Amino acid sequence: MHNADFTWSGRVSEERLKPDKAEAITLVDRMLQAAAHQDVALLARMYNSSAVAVSPVFGAVVGREAIVRSWEILFSTLRDIRVHVSDVLVDEKRVAIISEISAVTDRDGWFGLPVKGATVEYRMLLLLTIVNGEIVRDERIYDAANLLKRLEAARVEEELNRAAEVQRALLPRTTYAGSICRAVGASTPCRSVGGDFFEFIDLPSGGLGLAIADVAGKGPSAALLAALIQGLLVSAANEEEAPAAVVSRVNERLASRSVQSRFATLTYCVASRDGQLSYCNAGHNPPILLSCRQTLRLEVGGPILGAFPGAIFRQGQLTISPKDLLVMFTDGVIEAPDIGGAEFGDDRLIEAVLRGAASPHAALEHVISSVRAFCGGTEQQDDLTIVAAEFL
Repeated sequence: MHNADFTWSGRVSEERLKPDKAEAITLVDRMLQAAAHQDVALLARMYNSSAVAVSPVFGAVVGREAIVRSWEILFSTLRDIRVHVSDVLVDEKRVAIISEISAVTDRDGWFGLPVKGATVEYRMLLLLTIVNGEIVRDERIYDAANLLKRLEAARVEEELNRAAEVQRALLPRTTYAGSICRAVGASTPCRSVGGDFFEFIDLPSGGLGLAIADVAGKGPSAALLAALIQGLLVSAANEEEAPAAVVSRVNERLASRSVQSRFATLTYCVASRDGQLSYCNAGHNPPILLSCRQTLRLEVGGPILGAFPGAIFRQGQLTISPKDLLVMFTDGVIEAPDIGGAEFGDDRLIEAVLRGAASPHAALEHVISSVRAFCGGTEQQDDLTIVAAEFL
């Protein structure tokens, strides 16, 4: 069993103690020593058989065995617990122990919260009522405002980490290689989780669906809506072939869910084996198609998703040739600011794409490195997502 760290470097409230007060101080010393060595047997002997213990963690427990069990749970949960006693106040049969407690909990949580790997720090006031050398009441009062603030922050961080893991699992393979094209994508949220996503969809017809979307807002709520839209899109794409019909169906399903003050932009493309690229742009930044003939923007489509039930979406159609390069991106790319507040913009984006036109990987890396160089270390303001696809 691991030893805890219980120290007492404070003072007693009175320099000259009466015998009963001296006895109380002796009992406190024994309790701290027993707790430091996690000696539950010794702790048990200090409590009256009918003693009562009250704390925000365990509520009220009655009886020596129940109280000892609460100590065991404390030791198993916070195995590296450190308690520094800063002051002890004695008043007849009552003893007040003021202490600072710290630990890293990664086992069963604390205060009912699944905190893992987060440092817990708080102040505690332990009030003991002692009768005939035994503890008859053990009441623990915590610095709740500070403790709960820290635990809430730790809980949120842990939940965000878990959400980020789920979101990474929902993202498709970051590379795609098939008979129609080879592609690569990358998404970097500005927080733990983000509202961007991209998707490669092998369609029943043998074609390939390519999608990129950006949900308004940031953080967990945007990530949840992005996951919903991603699921709706994949489902609709397997039911419909035409991009405009797919986007329309996603819009109706999303609008019917009445997600208040939330919308998304989306571009969905379908590349077919006969060299045709059909697409629908729902309020998204127009992707760039770099062909052997010219540079085109994919602008045809309709309004943003989820805002207008019954909206009409149009479909664009292009003929693609081998080595044509499609670059899809979210507004976190072109709106990335430098230290002076200027935005990266479309012109710099197109220049970076042209420099990396040799391959999808080169295009992706040139765009990312160009954005980072332009921003010069300024904090990322928005989720940043890029997809580059070369048609074969």
